[in-house]
Amino acid sequence: MHPFLRVISILILVIALSLGAFFFGMRFHDGPLEIISGGPFTSGELTKTPASWDFIKDRQEIEFQTLDPTTSRTVWLGVAEERLFVVSGYMNTGYGGLWKQWPHHLAEEDRIILRIDGKLYEQRLDRIMGGAIVMPVLSEFSRKYGAGAGRDDSVVTNGDTWMFEVLPR
Repeated sequence: MHPFLRVISILILVIALSLGAFFFGMRFHDGPLEIISGGPFTSGELTKTPASWDFIKDRQEIEFQTLDPTTSRTVWLGVAEERLFVVSGYMNTGYGGLWKQWPHHLAEEDRIILRIDGKLYEQRLDRIMGGAIVMPVLSEFSRKYGAGAGRDDSVVTNGDTWMFEVLPR
């Protein structure tokens, strides 16, 4: 083998092994790192559910952990009518099916843990598939993230976007 190809092959192998070790190690990390999923929360103070989520209305992201599997991620949030919502887009796309696996786990186990400012909130997620709240939530996401709210709720009702309300257990 040509020496240059050998060096490139070794470099590719080292990068692949390093990435594999990094992602494997993230499964044990205390929460996510930006868009990289993490392990279960090991820090934070358990706190009761607030009466209103308005205190995080202008926050860009929150962390949450599913219980089965015990992985955590960072998600965008929307607060409408003092209620907290999270969404998962791209659900009807091929890459969305690979990238967005957490919503599918909720059919078996809808309980989650939120971590906000070092406080843990034991919650559950309830999927919203239509209704009067959809447009206010989509408008809030549009305001915060610049995503088009659309003229109607079809992105939710047709399943392109899965919307969840965060509720107490």
